[in-house]
Amino acid sequence: MRAITAEILNHLPMEIAAIIRATTLWLKQPIIEIRLRANQPLQIITNFNEYFLSRAGEKADSLGNSYFVSRVQLEKAFLILTRNSVYALERQLIEGFITIPGGHRVGFTGQVIVENGEIKTIKEISSLNYRITREMLGIASGIIEKVYNRRNDYIYNTLIISPPLCGKTTLLRDLIRLISEGVPELGLSGKKVGVVDERSEIAGTYQGVAQNKIGKRTDLLDNCPKAQGMLLLLRTMSPEVIAVDEIGREEDVIAIQEAFTGGVSILTTVHGRDLSSLKARPSIRKLVDSAVYQRFIILSKKKGIGTIDRIVDQQGKGVI
Repeated sequence: MRAITAEILNHLPMEIAAIIRATTLWLKQPIIEIRLRANQPLQIITNFNEYFLSRAGEKADSLGNSYFVSRVQLEKAFLILTRNSVYALERQLIEGFITIPGGHRVGFTGQVIVENGEIKTIKEISSLNYRITREMLGIASGIIEKVYNRRNDYIYNTLIISPPLCGKTTLLRDLIRLISEGVPELGLSGKKVGVVDERSEIAGTYQGVAQNKIGKRTDLLDNCPKAQGMLLLLRTMSPEVIAVDEIGREEDVIAIQEAFTGGVSILTTVHGRDLSSLKARPSIRKLVDSAVYQRFIILSKKKGIGTIDRIVDQQGKGVI
């Protein structure tokens, strides 16, 4: 198993970093999440399992053998993450996550401070979730031809449907990269791609620089609301393709329809099990019923994260 990178270890308190380092010596599956909760056992999550850890970095066989994260350790971790400068990260704090070098994201919960009905910040942090990004370059190589109309040289409007933690963002990222770079063997020349990365999950931007490979013709709006970002890109960057992650709000739908009528290809993801599950969500149903999308990619974890169950067209027929 690939070791946890120094970028992750350097953003953990020393004692916890040592436990995680020891854990990778026996663990056979990649760690996808490290969870710290105040006065609760240290937990790791892999593709198929979850473990509570002992002080020695071994799998704890009981609560009594588990390493409990103290509130002091949690506070230390948060100070490391913010580099003692909470105010510089105000926007990310409102969103409930912090991006660190390597494009990894750390989500957090705690006491929410609300002013005028809106979240102002989160303090008294009670849990941290280190979500480890893993680029899988080439994961979209086998399906890029399914979303590309070679005869007319355009990208089909595509919706990736996936339950949480099934690899939708990883697949979206690699599709963006391939479309931006081009695939000469398919006759696909590189296209201008505009990405609105509301939660810094696609590009993994750190201090303004994308940590993940998203292609040389890609223009990025980081930490920007999806609907506003899509309209901004339409006005200013003349994109051929616009890509966003996790659509769902009514304003997202309006912006997608605006892009569609403007002749721009749309590449998006949404949480769901299949096409029928989306129809229970009024805003998404509008897009599906209005035939905006020409390709639907349905993911699962049947054979591991990123399993492509099927790819269908507007009529629900499998794409060969």
